[in-house]
Amino acid sequence: MPLITDVRVTSFALADYERPYWNAILTTRHRALTFVEVETDSGETGLALAEGRTAAYAGPLRERLLGQDPLDSARLWHRMFTGWRKPVAKGDAIAAIGGVDNALWDLRGKLLGLPVYRLLGGFRSRVPVYAAGGYYEEGKGIDGLVAELERFVAAGYKNVKMKIGGASFAEDVERVHAAREAVGADVGLMIDANNAWNSAEALRFIRAVEDCTPMWFEEPCWPDDLAGMAELRRATAVPIASGEIEYTRWGARDLIESGAVDIVQADPQTGGGLTEWVRIAALASARHLPMAPHGDQYVGAHAVAAVDNGMIVESYAGLRPWQEDYVTTLPVVDGELVLPDTPGLGIEVDWDRLRQDAERVG
Repeated sequence: MPLITDVRVTSFALADYERPYWNAILTTRHRALTFVEVETDSGETGLALAEGRTAAYAGPLRERLLGQDPLDSARLWHRMFTGWRKPVAKGDAIAAIGGVDNALWDLRGKLLGLPVYRLLGGFRSRVPVYAAGGYYEEGKGIDGLVAELERFVAAGYKNVKMKIGGASFAEDVERVHAAREAVGADVGLMIDANNAWNSAEALRFIRAVEDCTPMWFEEPCWPDDLAGMAELRRATAVPIASGEIEYTRWGARDLIESGAVDIVQADPQTGGGLTEWVRIAALASARHLPMAPHGDQYVGAHAVAAVDNGMIVESYAGLRPWQEDYVTTLPVVDGELVLPDTPGLGIEVDWDRLRQDAERVG
């Protein structure tokens, strides 16, 4: 069996957005892609996308993995989590472990000749998908929001998500009503506040848009306010979704046991990787809660397809169409993503074009 010979993290800075966009808390100005590669002495390499900050942790993680058997998924996750620092269960170190862990799963798939979702459980080969967007932009307005969501629906999406919490109460209420009217009653409409409010403010808002029948109300409260989210959940029939900024099974355990969520959104990259994500999915399944992972479809599709409580996959394909210039994406067929039969995660990168364009700006 091949052994691990290197772990490499490479980041590419691309041209900045001409029009930055923002949610309730953060503004996105820069285009960038970061990849993790895990190499073996057999010549096979695992590949995954990662957070930009992963490079800061590459050295210690590499030391923990060199010479190891890449098929030992649980043992390698444990080695990355312990031994080179005081174990912590939150933050950038966990996200870095997640990127490397996903590259290891891609490697395992290539070594064994199977797509990752089948290695993780293989519950189904097609998964529902939604288009994430509806951000704020200078000069965009409600007309621009409506046009964006209509474009998603025209592209084949049966579910779309928009941002709230970054404008006045009245404007955001108007935006949600305009979005519902534009996409129609048969399209799922999610609303995402990105932790903008306390529970009282969140309740006031959801009461104002309940007639729009949101598919879910995402991250309504401050991330540490589990009690407030549980109170909100009891006060509305709209499902509460959260968990994208929780880390590991221990953070997910607290979120679930607090009664704060109807839908668990653990991120299969930043939450600790696919190894940890399926553990979180098992915790959620024990409480009959569905999983709707945050993050790109490249890994999220494999996560949702692997487990019996996988609900839906997030896609940024409409929001960041430039990514498809460099990284292959999955086709949307009748509102679903079709998982590839190719071994591993099925991520293919146009390295020549990526290096050329990155060099052009940097």
